[in-house]
This record gives sequence, C-alpha cells and structure tokens, in this order.
Amino acid sequence: MIAIVDYGVGNLFSLSSSLKSLGLETEITRDPSALRSADRVILPGVGAFGDARKKLEDTGLVPVLREEARRKPLLGICLGMQLLFDRSFEYGEHDGLHLISGEVADLREDLADPALKVPHMGWNSLHIVKDDPLFRYFQDGEYVYYVHSFYARNCDAATLGVSRYGNVSVTGAVRSGNVYGTQFHPEKSGSAGLRLLRAFSEL
Repeated sequence: MIAIVDYGVGNLFSLSSSLKSLGLETEITRDPSALRSADRVILPGVGAFGDARKKLEDTGLVPVLREEARRKPLLGICLGMQLLFDRSFEYGEHDGLHLISGEVADLREDLADPALKVPHMGWNSLHIVKDDPLFRYFQDGEYVYYVHSFYARNCDAATLGVSRYGNVSVTGAVRSGNVYGTQFHPEKSGSAGLRLLRAFSEL
C-alpha cells in the first residue's frame, strides 16, 4: 500500500487516480499509524514552502516521516520534494526536513536570460545523470511536466536527473537512501510519469 500524505497541500486526487490506474492500492491519510503500516509513502505539495512546512508541522507528522524515511521508500513530488531539503529561501529562509542535503532557491536568481518565464511551466526533457531503479521503465530524455518557480541546488550528490532551462540545470529527480524526490509531476507526465510511479511502487 502507498500512503499519500494529506496535510492540506497538493493535488491528492490526481495523484491517487494515477496510482490506482496502475492497479496500486493507495490511501490518502494524515494518520501516523497508516503511514507506519504503509509499504511506501508519497509527500505531494503545491504552493509556498513556508506555508506548506507549517501545515506539515501542524499535523505532527514530521517526526513520523523522518522515522519512516529510514525504513521504506519515500517520494516527494514538486513542493513535496523541496521540503525534503535542508532549507528554502522562498520569501525568507525556512527549515526543511533535512532528509536530503541541499537548498531551495529562486530560479530567477540563476537564469541568465530575463526573457525566460518563471514559473518554469510545461514539458521538458529529463536527462538521467545517475542510474537508479526509479528509472527502470524510463528512457533518458523523455518529457515530464513541470510547474515551479524555485528549484533545488547544491545537491549534486543526490541528483539523479536534470532538465535544462536556459542556462540552468534544473534538478529534476533526487535520491538519498530511501528518500526520493521529483520536481516535476509524474501524475501529470503522461506515460513516462506513470512508468516512473510504477518503478517507485516496486522499489
């Protein structure tokens, strides 16, 4: 069973529907016992880092997620991935979950071309830089769907895949131990995204 963390942030229905289309058992929950009994956990997220971090803290699930991340595969998606890092500089500085070393910064700070739009939104090819079972059914260069204005950096040790946006190498997928993250939305990335979710379900 895959537990999807419900903390008031994220498109839970779309993600749950994608997993169910693969024949996978899912549960949307904020119950600590359900997270502990699940085989895998997904942390979704959309919106601002600080607000999401506070909502997650308010659920009391932060220590549970840290504990379970040592025992089973955990996948953060979009803002959920960003929360896995040490800190974010989105409208101030905010503490992350410290599950992956690195930081989250404004994409505009590093883009050389001011004409490029932020948020980085739409389809972009993902280039695999480190082989991993997450890419068992994924081909290098396949297109995935992004919607984000901030991105993870200073995290080369954990980076599995990147997408180019202007001069910036956008961190698209990461891993540290059992902890995975995708900046793109697999549930919105067509067949490629579904195949990646299937691989996650088999980790």
